[in-house]
Amino acid sequence: MSTSDNLVDEWVGHNLLGTDPALLAALRGAAPQAVEPLTRYGAELGSAETAQLARDANRHGPTLRQLDARGRRVDLVDFHPAWHQLLAMYRRQGLVADVFATDTPGRWAAFAAGCYLHGQVEAGSLCPATMTQAAIPVLHQQPELFAPLRDKFFSRAHDPREAPISDKASIWVGMGMTEKQGGSDLRRVTTTAVAQADGSHAITGHKWFFSAPSSDAHLVLARTEAGPTCFWLPRYTPDGTRNAVHVMRLKDKLGNRSNASSEVEFHGAWAQRLGDEGRGIPTLIEMAGYTRLNCVIGSAALLRAGLVQALHNARERFAFGRVLAEQPLMQSVLADVALESEAAMRLMLRLARGFEQGEPGWQRLMTPAAKLWVCKRAIECTGEAMELLGGNGYVEDGVLARLYREAPVNSIWEGSGNVMALDVLRAVAREPDVALALLDDFAASADAPVRAEAQHLRRLLTGDPAALEPQARRVAQGLVLCAQAVLMREQSSTAAADAFIATRFGGDGRLISTTAVPQAAQILLAALA
Repeated sequence: MSTSDNLVDEWVGHNLLGTDPALLAALRGAAPQAVEPLTRYGAELGSAETAQLARDANRHGPTLRQLDARGRRVDLVDFHPAWHQLLAMYRRQGLVADVFATDTPGRWAAFAAGCYLHGQVEAGSLCPATMTQAAIPVLHQQPELFAPLRDKFFSRAHDPREAPISDKASIWVGMGMTEKQGGSDLRRVTTTAVAQADGSHAITGHKWFFSAPSSDAHLVLARTEAGPTCFWLPRYTPDGTRNAVHVMRLKDKLGNRSNASSEVEFHGAWAQRLGDEGRGIPTLIEMAGYTRLNCVIGSAALLRAGLVQALHNARERFAFGRVLAEQPLMQSVLADVALESEAAMRLMLRLARGFEQGEPGWQRLMTPAAKLWVCKRAIECTGEAMELLGGNGYVEDGVLARLYREAPVNSIWEGSGNVMALDVLRAVAREPDVALALLDDFAASADAPVRAEAQHLRRLLTGDPAALEPQARRVAQGLVLCAQAVLMREQSSTAAADAFIATRFGGDGRLISTTAVPQAAQILLAALA
């Protein structure tokens, strides 16, 4: 549009992959087979029509119908049609289950890129997709349970019908873990499971957060005599009747408004044990590795979405006699956000490779560290992007308010920042040789600040264990910054790598652009094609 009136519309109608040079180049190297299909998906996601679907799904959120017209319990959640269209788009791309359906090299990078593109437009729909994907490797360990479900997981057709699993073409899976008295401390679970004569269990109790209550089944944590145990709890029992799960209310959340989260009570609900009795928490920790990866991808997507809106506005809008993007301080701030965005994207792809290749250092050590750091940076940077648009970014008519409200959920879901930092220390304690080998890789960097940070982390991790826990966040931050610096040096432009290292080491690392970003204009030109 013409900028003669100095009014800049939102950035929409562009191919999300075609306009992201860094991601496109990375994908050509890591998963060339995915470039063509994801280019098509990037065009579909970037269209004005999909932007409208995202607005509709978030403005007209889910509603709960507890009872039917005659007072019978139904516990149905009604969604705007846009919600189902977004889920259908995601599933059609094979992003739910293809990583487990093939052994094609680069499949995890392809998944991460597709999830990243989708999350830039609508983040709420990633929640049921993430939980469904993460359930597959857990269920796969119990063949008699997984076999009849396999085709329904791997289907690319979205089936929104309210029906028993046996009648459906595809399914979605949710999670019910936390309770009001325990929160993240799953050992405090009070929901009980009583074995029945047919081998099933009757579940009685509550869940404070029961994610995506419209899912066809949930993985639920309940206590047996042996301790907390994981269960498969479908919406319908084997005889086709509605399971005894009562949805008490939908959560009135800050963000993630398109997606339904709920509080529920179980009244002798039918369930099957999943995994060993009393080993429910380790079973769920395996699942959490996958969901935490998706939290990193989703937060990186929010970072990117905020950046492109702010950069587009700055390129088109005049203030104080010049285009905003030509003003030195604005360039420095935008370039700093661009560096944060690119580093997050490169880290998510490296984590994805670690999952594909089974690298413990990247799966079990770097994933919780990355979740802590990238999710928190998304909160700060989406706020920065909103501020760069001023009042136009703060109103609900635009997308930035939604991005900002969406950002905190990834820091909270699947473990808050402190939980992630402590998980990093637990991973170090379990596999110290893995952690030290990773630090040796970082210490081999040609950049002195990265070497110094890696050496400092080694001293921390091999020092007094009693003094380590208060510095757990410091350890996680250092690991991520070293990893991102190495990735930027290996894969990005010299200008971007130099700028990232110059601004991320030796300072407080907190406020965007307190250190001037070298070659800011060059970085911005490369950020958005």
